Amino acid sequence: MNTVLESAIRLAGDIDTLIAEKDTGNTTIILIPPFPFIHNVLDVINQNKIKVGAQNCASEPKGAFTGEVSAEMIASTGAEYVIIGHSERRQYFGENDEILTKKLERAYETDLTPIFCVGEKLEERKSGKHLEVIESQLTNTLLKFDKKKINHTIIAYEPVWAIGTGQTATPEQAQEIHAFIRKMIANKYGTEVADNLSILYGGSVKPSNAKELFAQPDIDGGLIGGASLKAEDFVQIIHSF
Repeated sequence: MNTVLESAIRLAGDIDTLIAEKDTGNTTIILIPPFPFIHNVLDVINQNKIKVGAQNCASEPKGAFTGEVSAEMIASTGAEYVIIGHSERRQYFGENDEILTKKLERAYETDLTPIFCVGEKLEERKSGKHLEVIESQLTNTLLKFDKKKINHTIIAYEPVWAIGTGQTATPEQAQEIHAFIRKMIANKYGTEVADNLSILYGGSVKPSNAKELFAQPDIDGGLIGGASLKAEDFVQIIHSF
């Protein structure tokens, strides 16, 4: 929940300009602004190089849910992605597995690609239950869907203890979880699906640590938070691949 309209447009425009200056190869770049700014951001970027998504969607398709934003509404703007299950939604808004499963359904119905977030809290990490937590978060939601839908999904691992805290999981810690997630996908849907699945790391990624994180074999990219509010930092992270 950052920026106002003017600064959102300026930020997106600055990112677009910086990306145009240097080849980004095959990297998929997605900007995910607040709902009111999606259309404006789409207007100022090169949509051949940068895609746009939303930070959340409603669990219901339509109806008397004042203040909610449906997946269909998001898709109608030209956005192609939606974050589902972000740790802040789970923590502050009580989004549980049932709600998140419904949100995934809404995304798939409208051809939005969900960026589905999983991650453990600090106490769960310290008690050695982090793999158990990740397994439960996936088994009770995403893994209920068929292979075709999984092929149009991105997973983001975001250790709750490393979000907005300045702490970052070590590359080895992050790799352990990413490899675990990929193995879960492979066990249910096959190696080909697992190998083609993008698994992002989100947890205080910044220019100084991005290259080392992205060098890990199962880390395919980043779900960037605070660093995305500075165009130069965000683009430097993109060039870390």
